Amino acid sequence: MENSNNIWYVTILLSAVAGYCDTVTFVAANSMFSAHVTGNFIVFAYQIINGSDPQAWIKLLSFPVFVAAVITGGQIGAEAGKRYRLLFIEGILLLMSGIFAMSAKFYSMAYWSVHFTAMMVVFAMGLQNAFGKLYAKETYGPTTMMTGNVTQASLDLGSLLFSLFKNTVSLGALKNQTITITGFLGGCLTGALMAKDFGLPVLIAPGLLLIICYLSTTRQAARQLQ
Repeated sequence: MENSNNIWYVTILLSAVAGYCDTVTFVAANSMFSAHVTGNFIVFAYQIINGSDPQAWIKLLSFPVFVAAVITGGQIGAEAGKRYRLLFIEGILLLMSGIFAMSAKFYSMAYWSVHFTAMMVVFAMGLQNAFGKLYAKETYGPTTMMTGNVTQASLDLGSLLFSLFKNTVSLGALKNQTITITGFLGGCLTGALMAKDFGLPVLIAPGLLLIICYLSTTRQAARQLQ
């Protein structure tokens, strides 16, 4: 990750992780969004008017947890030379959340364990959001929320069409946005399939992926310095 030429790699990795985690918690944690936390307001309101979930208020807790994560991420990521520590910590949190969910399932813990796991993932996604804001040039765009990316892609597509495909700047930007959106969509589809069959323990996968990527790239960077 430390190589500045790996923007494509970092973008698709983080987009896929965000899409995966957001979908896993929505499918397996009572419709809880972990990346698009403002979506929890809508789900909360819907569940309240339908009286379908007496614990619906817990979704509101995702907002202060997310805010706390972003503040924490801002402090951790302040040192530019070690900016990828945020993603390493995110990986640790996701790994721990998956292991905790597996233990809770094995020992038949109470319903609160599901919410606790979801909040761990919300915190992890908050760190990723902080990374995206602090180091915007490390990716092609936001990796956790796709509305802005789709909007930009639509504008670039319009410019490309009206220029009869002669606007090379818009073409390049559209390709970049496509990478981000495709990565997120792939993560969503994979997360939905995994969560449907195995539940929250599948959060171990993105955690391990982030940790392995971090360790492998830091080793490569160390070899290059030798």
